[in-house]
Amino acid sequence: MRKALPLAATAACGLAFFGSALPAAAAGTDDSGGDTAKVSVLHGVPDTTVDVYVNGERTLDDFKPGELAGPLELPAGDYELAVTASDAEDDSEPVIGPVDVSLEGGGDYTAVAHLDAQGQPTATAFVNDTSALEAGNGRLVVRHVAAAPAVDVWANGEVAIPGLENPNEESLDLPASTIEAAVSVAGESDPVLGPTDVEVAEGAATIVYAWGSAEDGSLALATQSVNGMHSAPDGVPTGNTQVPAQGPGVWWVVAGGALLLAAAGTTAAVRRQATVRD
Repeated sequence: MRKALPLAATAACGLAFFGSALPAAAAGTDDSGGDTAKVSVLHGVPDTTVDVYVNGERTLDDFKPGELAGPLELPAGDYELAVTASDAEDDSEPVIGPVDVSLEGGGDYTAVAHLDAQGQPTATAFVNDTSALEAGNGRLVVRHVAAAPAVDVWANGEVAIPGLENPNEESLDLPASTIEAAVSVAGESDPVLGPTDVEVAEGAATIVYAWGSAEDGSLALATQSVNGMHSAPDGVPTGNTQVPAQGPGVWWVVAGGALLLAAAGTTAAVRRQATVRD
């Protein structure tokens, strides 16, 4: 099992973000010959809108819970990141930072601001597995970033991933198909999210995030697709699925107008998690 480790936790008033350099294992070169990285950012903290500054420039404005920004292909290098309250005049009084960060070429990352299991703001950076898949297979990745206890992940009526804890992830390579997925508290059978149909596409990773708060009734799903496992990796966010806790069905809400990290020389920054595969 691959486990994503928490990077930071803030005081109750703030979010957490990312520092330090990515390890050399994340490095690489894209097909055009330049050193680049792909970065997406998911905002999974309920009721908290923020701005994100990179190198002194506002890069994400009024970034709202449930929104998925990117991916942007960025030059490898060092950047300065600060997170401020929404609509701050500048980054002179950041909630978090500024912090110096580095991106290594060839990596594909998703940074998630979310709640820990106890409901405190934190952040986790995941390395998206873009290793090749066998013909006919897709990759299903489930990431637990909600203020909730350990959960079981169900596929077609059977527990496929038992006891997944915040902020860990689990990855399964499966024959491409549409599966009925649901999430329950570990050891229980009644879903707290879903059931809902999830397409596991051939040659792609379908990433499902459980985020929000069980106590506040704000649990939701967000999905991301990373394509091209038989060629050059290409991350493509697919939107956001809102699911009422303990609800009988699902509400599909596509996050309108996915925010892109704008302008050359600016970036969101992430730190690779230590990962362990069983």
